[in-house]
Amino acid sequence: MRGKDCVAIATDRRFGVQALGLSTEFQKIFAVNDKIYYGLAGLGTDVQTLSEKFTFKTNMYKLNEDREIGVRTFAHLVSSTLYEKRFGPYYAEPVIVGLDKHNAPFICSMDLIGCINFAEDFVVTGTASEQLYGMCEALWEPNLEADDLFETISQAMMSATNRDALSGWGANVVVITKDKIITRTLKGRAD
Repeated sequence: MRGKDCVAIATDRRFGVQALGLSTEFQKIFAVNDKIYYGLAGLGTDVQTLSEKFTFKTNMYKLNEDREIGVRTFAHLVSSTLYEKRFGPYYAEPVIVGLDKHNAPFICSMDLIGCINFAEDFVVTGTASEQLYGMCEALWEPNLEADDLFETISQAMMSATNRDALSGWGANVVVITKDKIITRTLKGRAD
């Protein structure tokens, strides 16, 4: 979700196989650097594989270019990585958020084969995406400050996951500003 000079990303804490809940400790949000985060929704093994691939590729970028990767460049790196496997895709849909070199907010999401969806307001993915669209459309406003953005994304996430049996059990929220990164864990229904 995009705010005024800030961005936020949130995921639920549930990891399961269909209706069977297995864990609330499965990592779904990953840091590239202090300005770029991404989230992966999908098959657990593909989430782990892709996070390792992205770490490897960003480290190689840093070694080759002798600088940190930018958020738009990282989005295209993720897209090309997914497109490489288009005939047997990874079952994970990434959401990328960050601040560019001018500290302007950037958000995008992708499908399984890397088709980029740039957005000016918010992007959603995962099993509760239909519920999230409705909640985000109802709650999001342009130019939200960091605290208001946290409150908005938290309310949208908790309300949407309460309406979806295959997601929930709380949420992890990360808000990125030019000065700091705010990470919070929210408690939710576990039934």
